[in-house]
Amino acid sequence: MVREQYTTTTPGTSLERPKNEYVYKIGIYGWRKRCLYLFVLLLLIILVVNFSLTIWILKVMWFSPTGMGHLRVTKEGLRLEGESEFLFPLYAKEIHSRVDSSLLLQSTHNVTVNARNSNGEVTGRLNVGPKMVEFHGQQFQINSKDGKPLFTVDENEVVIGTDKLRVTGPEGALFEHSVETPLVKAEAFKQLRLESPTRSLSMDAPRGINIKAQAGNIEALSQMDIKLHSSDGVLLLDAETVRLPKLPEGTRGGSGISQGLYEICVCPDGKLYLSVAGMGSTCQEYSRVCQ
Repeated sequence: MVREQYTTTTPGTSLERPKNEYVYKIGIYGWRKRCLYLFVLLLLIILVVNFSLTIWILKVMWFSPTGMGHLRVTKEGLRLEGESEFLFPLYAKEIHSRVDSSLLLQSTHNVTVNARNSNGEVTGRLNVGPKMVEFHGQQFQINSKDGKPLFTVDENEVVIGTDKLRVTGPEGALFEHSVETPLVKAEAFKQLRLESPTRSLSMDAPRGINIKAQAGNIEALSQMDIKLHSSDGVLLLDAETVRLPKLPEGTRGGSGISQGLYEICVCPDGKLYLSVAGMGSTCQEYSRVCQ
């Protein structure tokens, strides 16, 4: 700073002003001034570069007042348009597509959907792989549009809730154990075949079994014997003609020789019984068996 000296004089006198012994200059001069300007210029350049980068990032990332890029923030949540790639796990309460398009989940290996409880333990898992679709859980169920269960699987049983189960394989359906169903029916103009290659075939019903062919024949083939047994009732053969084409026929021999053959006899009430074959018919209309 400059120190100023003041001298009091009276009018009519002339005094010489004393010379300034100490003079100080105010401001920054020299190399300090040049460094300050250079620093201010550097700050200005950095400010311009940062502002330009901010504008570039906003433009590249498609920032807008409603979201970023294809991601829009709405009242219902987040809306993502177009294809997206997630590098880390995605946690969401609900994921659904637009009304006019489908939802596609795609992966180069597999797609896994996990359901966890409050402790973080996995309670259900759906794994869609390139060769197999696996589900881990207590129960697997498929429902219709109105909420009707169509297919249910658990540890105890498999329930099919549809009105009709259709098997289109050329080899039919293979059941290793028993099957319980009210109706077994073939497709139109195709044959129905029930077969047991190495074991027996058994059909049980508390009120009866109805085998019906509306446009064809019914054949029962067996390697051993075919037994028709009714525990409490009558075996009824209701047909215009009953034929037994492969029954052995006896030849003429001496009187009283039966050759180990029998004759099938019919009682008036329809009961069948065997009678030792003879030269003529041995059936009696009023046999003791018919009484």
